[in-house]
Amino acid sequence: MNAPVTNQRSWLVALLLCFFFGIIGVHRFYVGKTGTGILQIVTFGGLGLWTLIDFIVILVGGFRDKQGQPLAR
Repeated sequence: MNAPVTNQRSWLVALLLCFFFGIIGVHRFYVGKTGTGILQIVTFGGLGLWTLIDFIVILVGGFRDKQGQPLAR
C-alpha cells in the first residue's frame, strides 16, 4: 500500500513570512489561502492588527493551511 501524500507547510516558514511580510499577507499565500491573502494586501494586514493576530496564532500552533491541516513543526 502507498502511504498518503501529505503536503504540509512548514510552521517556521509561515512564522517568518508573517513576521517579515505579514502586512501584505505572504504567509497566507504560502498556506494556500489566496483570498484572504489578497484581502491582507488591500487592507495592509488589517492595518497591522490582522497580521499581529496571525503571528500569534502561528506562534502557538493554531494556524492551519487551506485543507485544514496544521502546519508541520
